[in-house]
Amino acid sequence: MGNEASRDSGKPRYLQIADDLAEQIRAGTLPPGTQVPSESEVMERYGVSQGTVRKAVAELRTAGLVETHHGRGSYVMASRPVHRKSSDRFRRSHRRSGKAAYLAEAEQAGQKPNVQVLYVGPTEAPVEIAEHMGVPAGEKVLARRRRYLSDGAPTEEATSYLPWDVAEAIPELSHENPGRGGIYARLEEHGHTLHEYVETVRARLATKQEASALHLSPGSPVIHLVRDAVTDDGRVVEVCDTVMVADRFILEYRITADD
Repeated sequence: MGNEASRDSGKPRYLQIADDLAEQIRAGTLPPGTQVPSESEVMERYGVSQGTVRKAVAELRTAGLVETHHGRGSYVMASRPVHRKSSDRFRRSHRRSGKAAYLAEAEQAGQKPNVQVLYVGPTEAPVEIAEHMGVPAGEKVLARRRRYLSDGAPTEEATSYLPWDVAEAIPELSHENPGRGGIYARLEEHGHTLHEYVETVRARLATKQEASALHLSPGSPVIHLVRDAVTDDGRVVEVCDTVMVADRFILEYRITADD
């Protein structure tokens, strides 16, 4: 029953159901933040199998129209994705204004942002982080782990790793709130002038731990972004390891055409 096709259009039944629900969302019949009818309700309404319903909801998630919370069901997206512009978000002017990039971006998307500090303190550098920093795996570093929320829903978790000698010399880096402009402002105040940011981005499925932390269904897609903050003298003074809910973000990169 999962691949029933319409006698009228030849379109698979799950796509017809997805189209119908999408039209209800766009028309406001299913307003933002409301729960999508349950699997049993959709099965009864359209006379289809559970597998067909799940395929239809998956189509809506892929289109960015709904989000699914494990154990709670699927809900119409309450707001548009956060739009991240790599060419803009780390400008010094933003740091001088005292507002962190995530907070500014979420507010521009019409969302109410919040940040939970999960841990700040020493840790051993994981292998991948150590490679980015150019230090031995297991070397002592400062870790700053946060969870970011929009409208009360978690959207990403990020851990910043900083060389221990740098962290020791800048006490504010070990505070939950490092002050206006965040850790990049504190780094530059102490002579670590930032020259560039290098980001590595890949898409993958969430681990069990990530799915639990971000309130995702098992196997949901995430964006795994690792960013190096590099100083004028070529030193990596921070590596930020971030896992993001894939359908809650749009990443924009500007690439020059210079020789």
